Amino acid sequence: MVLADWRKMVQAQQARFVTSSLAEGARFVQAVGEACSSAEVVPELRLGATFVDVSSRDDAVAQQISAIAAEHGLTADPTAVAQLEIALDTADLPEIGPFWAAVLTGTTDSFQGNDILDPTGRIPNIWFQGTSPHATPRQRFHLDLWLPAEVVPDRIKAGLAAGGKIAYDDEAPAFIVLADPQGNKVCLCTSDGR
Repeated sequence: MVLADWRKMVQAQQARFVTSSLAEGARFVQAVGEACSSAEVVPELRLGATFVDVSSRDDAVAQQISAIAAEHGLTADPTAVAQLEIALDTADLPEIGPFWAAVLTGTTDSFQGNDILDPTGRIPNIWFQGTSPHATPRQRFHLDLWLPAEVVPDRIKAGLAAGGKIAYDDEAPAFIVLADPQGNKVCLCTSDGR
């Protein structure tokens, strides 16, 4: 199934539909709500003054939402889609995962697999990356920024122009690691090559 309006991010397909006003966006959100209220997997929507962001784990629902957007005369801007995921390197996930889930979301129930997923969307996803046991390094956290693949080259150029460097690109296009001048890292992640 081709979903031209959508880009696969870490947990779901995401789209941004451009609106001319908050009221136009609200009408679109209402139409999506009415059409998808009985869907097995309900989409998540975020209304802004000139956009509606939509996240869907169901491709058929995503396709239906694109059709509703077309009926409302809305266009998608796939290059505006982004998702921030915070990653923590650890050699002992069970030791720290429940703590971070409890502190960040108020319950250990949000700790699932290698992730903390806040069902209310108040915090970014936290992903625990397994490492070999080692002395605690100076840097434990790094950012994973999920972007559409076509946006990554421009972000790399911008980062390099701002004094950064490419720290690792052996896994491209799945991800490329940039480092700031002090060595702090961000992974620019895509669904390509995974």
